[in-house]
Amino acid sequence: MKLDLYFARRYLRLFLGLLIVFLAMSMLIDMVEQNRRLSAANIGFGQLLELVLLNTPKGIYQILPLILMLSTVALFLGLARSSELVVVRAAGRSGLRVLVAPVIVASGIGIVAVALVNPIVAGTSKRHALLFESYRSGGRDVISVSAEGLWLRQGGDDGQMVIRAARANPQATELYDVTMIGYAPGGGPDLRLEAKVAELTSGAWVLRDVMSWPLDQDFNPEAQRQAIEQLEVPSTLTQERIRDTFGDPSAIPIWELPRYIEQLEQAGFSARRHAVWFQMELAQPVFLVAMVLIAAAFTMRHVRFGKTGVSVLAAVMLGFALYYIRNFVQILGDNGQVPAALAAWAPPLASLMLALGLLLHMEDG
Repeated sequence: MKLDLYFARRYLRLFLGLLIVFLAMSMLIDMVEQNRRLSAANIGFGQLLELVLLNTPKGIYQILPLILMLSTVALFLGLARSSELVVVRAAGRSGLRVLVAPVIVASGIGIVAVALVNPIVAGTSKRHALLFESYRSGGRDVISVSAEGLWLRQGGDDGQMVIRAARANPQATELYDVTMIGYAPGGGPDLRLEAKVAELTSGAWVLRDVMSWPLDQDFNPEAQRQAIEQLEVPSTLTQERIRDTFGDPSAIPIWELPRYIEQLEQAGFSARRHAVWFQMELAQPVFLVAMVLIAAAFTMRHVRFGKTGVSVLAAVMLGFALYYIRNFVQILGDNGQVPAALAAWAPPLASLMLALGLLLHMEDG
């Protein structure tokens, strides 16, 4: 038990050390990138730093498997150089038994990452997107989905327009049962529109079967109501802008994803990508454990055997290959070519089986 605690503490210290190193590198790279993308926005250093701090958790969360793999490599290389692995095996403990502590720590890190870090990353990513859009274009467009339907806000020099729709088609080109409230620049509401269908075209909403109420007069708006067969309303939104807003499931905390998927489907949008992401987050601890076992399979050997660099390189390359295979299968799941559960769980489980096979071969021949 004391030996397991020793390995666990040592592994956790290595993980935290590498986490700090990658955190610093990620912040530096992201600061350069944010400064390049917002070079025309004339923002201050404080605002730039805020964007970097908000975007860093997402970057670190994405490379968490790499950090755990490198921590495992560093752990077993250190144990091999100090001959501690030789002593442990001479005492009758197998190499697989040594892996219990790192696997438990990696599992704990994966569970904490999914349960606690994921909502933090979702919150910071959403705040980063809002601030970035605000600095770049003034933040005049806002899109969200709620239990009441689809809500959009668009803006321009002639004021703001708040749009509510009961549902939309999957391509985000048509809204149904639409209500639009127009706001004058710096003032209150001045127009209300209701339409059965609103079709998004290049630079405008085309409304059909429209009822219009002027709200900027002192008299009764109902008395001035007009029925219009078709009406065009200028728009700064695009189909890609709407779909991209709903297309990033990482901006939704995992605890809220099931309800958000339900709301998205009720609004008429495809929630396949969000369903795949939800299953992949649940499978994340399994994939992290697989990365630990793969790294251990190539580095649990004495340094006198030589070719340590080749072994480390092989472990890292195999880890990268499995990571990209996982992303490729995720794309297949997003496109509907494989079921969401299969796309999310097949790569981690296959990686785990591969790692166990390599370990049994290395240890027992």
